[in-house]
Amino acid sequence: MSSLPTIGFVGVGSMGWPMASHLHKAGYPLHIIDADQERAKQFASEVGGTVSESNKALAQASDIIITILPTSAIVEKVLAGDQGVLAGLRPDAVIIEMSSGVPGMTLEFAKLAEQAGGHLVDAPVSGGVPRARTGELAIMFGGSQALLDRVKPVLNCMGTAIQHTGAVGTAHAMKALNNLVSAGGFLIAAEALMIGKRFGLSPQTMIDVLNASTGMNNSTQKKFKQFVLNGQYNAGFGLDLMVKDLSIAMGIARDTSTASPFSAMCRELWASTGQMLGPGQDHTAIAKLVENLNNDKLS
Repeated sequence: MSSLPTIGFVGVGSMGWPMASHLHKAGYPLHIIDADQERAKQFASEVGGTVSESNKALAQASDIIITILPTSAIVEKVLAGDQGVLAGLRPDAVIIEMSSGVPGMTLEFAKLAEQAGGHLVDAPVSGGVPRARTGELAIMFGGSQALLDRVKPVLNCMGTAIQHTGAVGTAHAMKALNNLVSAGGFLIAAEALMIGKRFGLSPQTMIDVLNASTGMNNSTQKKFKQFVLNGQYNAGFGLDLMVKDLSIAMGIARDTSTASPFSAMCRELWASTGQMLGPGQDHTAIAKLVENLNNDKLS
């Protein structure tokens, strides 16, 4: 029998699947569940682990529960109710909320977990599907140092850079603000590429120059050549989820009475593009906004 804690993993989507796979590979006993239970069964068949029939049953079998889901509203549904995680929470168990969540809701979840006899911390990730597959995610952690020390071996299976941001909720705030910076960097790079192309520069050459110069950012390094200039737009992170994170960031700005006009404009541009392109778009398709405004192509 394994001496490692048993992990309950909620959500084996595009990010959750590789993350849970790393935990299984490391030898952690794994219970899994997903809104699409056929996908959970597929994971158990292809990777391993035991499929749980309910969130409550998963919690009853687990020392540590990981949630990685699209929104805080979905996390709330997983936690609450007579068949929810909190109903089956073991004494002193830890819930690691790894979704990109709303900080205020995360604080409420932590209070509910404490009332149920356990703990909840937030540990959102950055790096997308490619780094989820390699186990090299950047992980932000909100919670006590004691709880970080307790769950760090688990987090180390999924990421290589764990940053302690402070109390519960701060990691989710940091994740939203990180994506705000990322979203702004992507848009300005797309505009610069269009300006340069119409002047006569090659977008491919521009990316090479930017990546050797002070204009370099994550998007120039890891997105334009890989997903935009080849017309694939398949980085694995939805445009709608980026808009959600930008909306969280702007909510934090409002709550803290912080003037942020550029951030607000950035969020509106992303949201408008989502409306223009329709559902199911990859976030890299935001480049199409610049193309449509200029009736021109980057590729």
